[in-house]
Amino acid sequence: MTVDDRFRIREGAVVGPVPPAYSVTETADGVLVVGPDGGRLLYARSSPGPQPAPPPVEAGPGGGSAYASAPPDQQVDMVIVDAAQRPEVIGELRRSGVVGVTTAVVAVGGDHRVRSPQEFARRARLWGALAPSDGAEMSCPPTVWPESRPHGPHRTLITGGARSGKSTEAELRLLAEPRVVYAATGPVPDPERDPEWARRVELHRNRRPWWWHTEQTVELAEVLKRTRGAVLVDCLGTWLTAVMDENGMWDETPPEDAEEMVEGRIHGLLEAWRGTQAYVVAVTNEVGSGVVPATRAGRIFRDHLGLLNQWVGAESEEVVLTAAGRVLELP
Repeated sequence: MTVDDRFRIREGAVVGPVPPAYSVTETADGVLVVGPDGGRLLYARSSPGPQPAPPPVEAGPGGGSAYASAPPDQQVDMVIVDAAQRPEVIGELRRSGVVGVTTAVVAVGGDHRVRSPQEFARRARLWGALAPSDGAEMSCPPTVWPESRPHGPHRTLITGGARSGKSTEAELRLLAEPRVVYAATGPVPDPERDPEWARRVELHRNRRPWWWHTEQTVELAEVLKRTRGAVLVDCLGTWLTAVMDENGMWDETPPEDAEEMVEGRIHGLLEAWRGTQAYVVAVTNEVGSGVVPATRAGRIFRDHLGLLNQWVGAESEEVVLTAAGRVLELP
């Protein structure tokens, strides 16, 4: 990119001589340019950042806003991020305080790595970033600011079939968040008993940003009640499976109170979902599609999960359907 028609910068380097009125420094976060007026521009690295980073500045322990005090020394006015290469850099920089509430994030890289300009712009909006066209001129700070990304309380339900891309979409939506709790509701992996499941869990874990905190739990209501920041639930289907198993719903003759106990857990989850202060993205399985399960257990599960999806969807700001890796917003 060209700075004030005077010199060019790219990731990790400056192209050509730097005019005396400018300061250019290579930092752990990228190339930092300070202009004659004091404006601070960062061309962010696309490689992993230094670990560990300080706590995020967007909200302190008490949930206070960063507007309450002066910006930290490391905060910049504008950051350029190759969001096709490694969009989670935005989350890392928010976490470390380089990107604050008054920083404009500019996403570049909308080339063949992303299927269309419209898809790149959609992702940029989810991350609270601008996605300018090639050759666009921008001031630092900009005269046009990106739309605010979702903040809690905000609830998104992502449904879809097996291997439809629903987990990938859920993770993509939270890559720019500085604090994420990943609520994994599936069974604890055991490589000896079920190596396939263990490999699948490991693949999911390896593709998540390093600062995300994973909780292996079926106590989703408690997670939603106490967590601030962002929460990713993956998924409601495995949560319901565990709850039904705990209460003997798979038995040939379930306990008399099994149905009542499951319904109580479901209503507890719905109450926590409705009252959460977090930005929550939950994954679920789309059931049915005209196929009637051949077993009693399959039919019970289909009915309970179908109703759970409807109830959670009714209490959500957004519901999206994934199919073949594409996303459809449901009104």
